[in-house]
Amino acid sequence: MRFSYQRFGGLNYSIYAGGLFVRVLQLQDVPHLILKEKDILTTFQVSIFIFRELTVNKRKNKEPLRGGKALKTDVFIAGGGVGGLALAAKLASRGVHVTIAEQLTRESPVYKGELLQPKTLAILDRLGVLDQVETCGHPIDQLRFQEIYRRKGSTPEEINLTELNYSRVASMYDHALMVPHEKTKSILRDKGKTYEEYYHYLHGARFLGFENGMAKVKQNRKNLYIEAQVYIGAEGRRSPTRNAMNVHVKRHDYNHHFLTVTIPRPSDFTKGKIITTASQFLGLFPLPDDKVRTVFLIPAGQYGAIKEKGLDFIYEAYSELEPELSEGVRTLKDWKKIQLMIPYTYHVDHYYAGNLAIIGDAAHTVHPMAGEGMNLAVQDADVLGELLAWCKEEGKPFEENLHYYEDVRKPRVSFLLNLSHLSALVYSLRYEWWRTIRKQAVQRIYDDDQLHVKQMLNISGLGRWDFTILDRAVQGSIFPPRGQKVSDRRQMKYIFSETEDYPWKKVKKG
Repeated sequence: MRFSYQRFGGLNYSIYAGGLFVRVLQLQDVPHLILKEKDILTTFQVSIFIFRELTVNKRKNKEPLRGGKALKTDVFIAGGGVGGLALAAKLASRGVHVTIAEQLTRESPVYKGELLQPKTLAILDRLGVLDQVETCGHPIDQLRFQEIYRRKGSTPEEINLTELNYSRVASMYDHALMVPHEKTKSILRDKGKTYEEYYHYLHGARFLGFENGMAKVKQNRKNLYIEAQVYIGAEGRRSPTRNAMNVHVKRHDYNHHFLTVTIPRPSDFTKGKIITTASQFLGLFPLPDDKVRTVFLIPAGQYGAIKEKGLDFIYEAYSELEPELSEGVRTLKDWKKIQLMIPYTYHVDHYYAGNLAIIGDAAHTVHPMAGEGMNLAVQDADVLGELLAWCKEEGKPFEENLHYYEDVRKPRVSFLLNLSHLSALVYSLRYEWWRTIRKQAVQRIYDDDQLHVKQMLNISGLGRWDFTILDRAVQGSIFPPRGQKVSDRRQMKYIFSETEDYPWKKVKKG
């Protein structure tokens, strides 16, 4: 007869056979059976099975569970990035026992997202950390798009300057925020620790995958096993949780890469800025302490050739594209400070399977042009965290309700992935005629208030207002700009409500 089992800490076993649920207890090394319905399996059959588990298989597992038992928790999170930490803090604040495993033991030198969009600020506000985050960040209330002619050894000639403002969105969260990535992580981690009864952080713990229905984690050269009701993969692009779910991933690559580095800036250089020529792109995003994050576009596959040219190539390019940074860029003395970013995108076909779910880069990755990657992870964490907390509070089965998470997040992520993809394409073609079209299209976003509001609302994450064929016709200069200003009342129809964020709450009890 076929049957399956689940082991609990090496002491208790559950056997499922032919519709029969059996709990087997090991007492003084002798298996005793408690049968709850008809005795389909004989006591002898089950005893032989348990004996094998307690002897042969026990010897095979050379790494014991901690204290001879699995660590138990409501929710296990693999990965202590911003998304995982936001999810853990939210769950702990609502009385959900959460264990988070993070393999890093020190700050990562690798560049990660720093731009927090307004929707993310709203989420951090509800977590009770926004004031602290704001103190550590530099506000971005405006994005400037400057088209220039680059002139070798001299000041560039400005062709067009377009300014798009977050203040056009009808929300109290009327700006984005540039915050050093590790600072955001530190704030969220410290917030979680304030709920010490429910928050359990495993430092330097690498998630290896699943074994016997439990999470297997390696910490201090020892294997730990964690038994949870729900397992969340927040490990990033290389996700063991995603692998266990057998989801489909289709990667899309681009014809360009980026060089990114942080350098000093003048104290009055305070606005986000994108500078472009027909063939070059330099994104500038001010950070606190008079620093600026820079993102310089290069053709795919040209990194080696550019590196051979040395830092003088970077000095010259930055100085001729943005003379205000000519001094700051020359503080760079080591090419190792410059990191290569290779943009690509994917979006999995499902976000959960059984009692497994994935968030952030484990589920999707986005082109960095619109600054959405980290924000999508935090927004995933907010919806999933609210759902799991609700399940715990209402006594609802976690596994049966995980579909709500995908129902809410997958369409929103698809929309923003497409928006970011289109933004990337706008700067992918290196022709003067294309630059002329791009310049006119960007300027029309400012000239037509409906386009302005839609663009800023959509990238803010606070809502979704789809572009229509008429919108694109106006943007393409087929029709003139519309003169009417969009009212706040009209905008509110497209800003996400609590019911849209958390639709399960409207389900009647019972």
